Amino acid sequence: MRNARQQPRPANRLLAALAPGNYRRMASGLEQVDLQFGRVLYEPDAAFRHVYFPNDSLVSLLAVVEGGEDLEVGLVGRDGMVGIPLALGNATSPVRALVQGGGSAMRMDAKRFLRELKRDARLQRLIDRCVYVSMTTAMQIAACNKAHVLAARLARWLLMMRDQLARDEFPLTQDFLARMLGVRRAGVTEAASALQGRKLIRYARGRIRILQPEALRAAACSCYGMIRRLEEAPR
Repeated sequence: MRNARQQPRPANRLLAALAPGNYRRMASGLEQVDLQFGRVLYEPDAAFRHVYFPNDSLVSLLAVVEGGEDLEVGLVGRDGMVGIPLALGNATSPVRALVQGGGSAMRMDAKRFLRELKRDARLQRLIDRCVYVSMTTAMQIAACNKAHVLAARLARWLLMMRDQLARDEFPLTQDFLARMLGVRRAGVTEAASALQGRKLIRYARGRIRILQPEALRAAACSCYGMIRRLEEAPR
């Protein structure tokens, strides 16, 4: 781990949007940590000890239902922060936070984060925007899961992964994909095979590589474009 003051510019876009002086003050409470694929940052009802600002990592937010099964309700990458409910006055996590794309993140103690939030109105506005984007994205994905065929949903999901990780290849098993999309593994196998047959992706040995991003975008449902425009709106 190393202190955030060694980084000339934050890789996390939320941190990068802070006023330089405020970021320098906040940086003294940040440390860079490595997030390994599959690591659980929070479980439901667990108290927040830290918040995380992903650099090149990606975290899935999973709603846990009866029987222990979970369903993805959000993704947090370099545009946001993991632990937003803390900023809304909730001391415990309502979801499971699972590292889906390994990489680094900036971590801050929860108590220090709350102090910074009170001191910096700009940080509060950025967090409020993250809440809006997260809520709107979750509603769009819920509609997507109801209205669109699995292959188009899979293409949308892979593109969202690519946007947040800024790379074309990542580890991803079919079991994991089935959990994220809320379907059976057989359905994921069929959808992934269809995309691979069109040479849009390559899937082998638990890794997926996007071969033709533009063509994959054409194969994705319209929800991808709507979510992308929402994320790219001025801060």
